[in-house]
Amino acid sequence: MLAYTVFFDPLDVHAVWWVSVVPLALGISIAYKAARVKTFEAFWRNVVMMMVQILLALIGLAGASYVLLEVVVPMVG
Repeated sequence: MLAYTVFFDPLDVHAVWWVSVVPLALGISIAYKAARVKTFEAFWRNVVMMMVQILLALIGLAGASYVLLEVVVPMVG
């Protein structure tokens, strides 16, 4: 093939898919705070705080699901 085609030749990034969570959380935070804040004085501070909250929530949910599936379910079954 001469050219790279996006939909026919996707990149093999299955091992590092979690890296895309950071820009996704940043984009969600920017869009949400742009629509919700009254003034833009502390806009970037609020965006960073929300992005960190999203990332910590995702880490917490991943940890909770790991504990549920690897610890609790084997004890029950």
